[in-house]
Amino acid sequence: MSVLSGSSSPIDSLREANRTQMILFALDNLIWPIMIVVFAFFSLMLPEIFTEYQNIRFLLYTSAGLGAITLAEGICLISGNFDLSVGSIAGFSAMAGALFLTEWVPGAPGITGILFLLAVGGTIGFLNGLSIAKFGVNPFLQTLAFLIIFEGGILVLSTQSVYGLPESYLWLGGEALPVPGLREVPIAIFVMVGLFVGMWFFLSKMRFGRAIYAVGGDEDSAAEAGIDRDRVIIAVYVLSGILAATGGLLLTGFNGGATPTIGTTQLFPAFTAAVIGGISLFGGRGNILNALGGVLLLGTISAGLVMLSINPQIIQTINGIVLLVAILLYTFVERYRERLLSDL
Repeated sequence: MSVLSGSSSPIDSLREANRTQMILFALDNLIWPIMIVVFAFFSLMLPEIFTEYQNIRFLLYTSAGLGAITLAEGICLISGNFDLSVGSIAGFSAMAGALFLTEWVPGAPGITGILFLLAVGGTIGFLNGLSIAKFGVNPFLQTLAFLIIFEGGILVLSTQSVYGLPESYLWLGGEALPVPGLREVPIAIFVMVGLFVGMWFFLSKMRFGRAIYAVGGDEDSAAEAGIDRDRVIIAVYVLSGILAATGGLLLTGFNGGATPTIGTTQLFPAFTAAVIGGISLFGGRGNILNALGGVLLLGTISAGLVMLSINPQIIQTINGIVLLVAILLYTFVERYRERLLSDL
């Protein structure tokens, strides 16, 4: 018997399906090749200097606070929402924690201040989630309002930087540990990596984490599966608030104190890192570990531009261009992905 023209064998179909799956995998993890290319570019532009251990160490160290805040934004995006207040929550929590230890309850141990800071962030996140889930407030309007409220709230608490904090409070963000062969490594780097790995495990392996993906992908289908949408949304925002506050804590340790501007410039870098890391703007998809690649990419670009003595105003413009490119790239990848999935 002859094979009809244009027909394909089961083996050919399987090969095509495998090829499509490999392309989808590459698209989902596109951030890492981009990261390698950008790092190689700055390594060539700044030979010997850019690849020095001290520079890489500093790059990772300065990315830690942003990493925690990116996680705060990323988990909201995965749930089908977003949070414009993550930067102001980080700053307000950091300032509140600093004042708690220096003025409100002077002499309290640093761990108490950390717990207070996390409670502040979690409470603000709870209020965000409650308004969105129970009262049906639009996430954009709700979190925009909290961005304005708590960014101003930082100045209400203090217009001056707060220093003189206990070493135990600054330890996570400001101290380093000796590592054989690498000299000292800032603890904040271990915290950042631990947060990303822990969040990846929670979202991909735990039932409640999978419920977050389900709600972000299709709320109606999630409800039919017995998932309490309101409970998930509130929990997501509480966790987002705690992660944002953790970012504030790491930034406080890095600075040696809480400043009135702490965290307030982190919203758009966090959003950019999450999007360029492949987290869907429409919810339900994205590997949170790839958001770490987005954080490192932004840190690499920032460090490279500074070392090339680029004007700070130009750097701000370039950061905006990176965000625009990330959105355009995301749009292209989404369309191409849909086309591939339709062929399966």
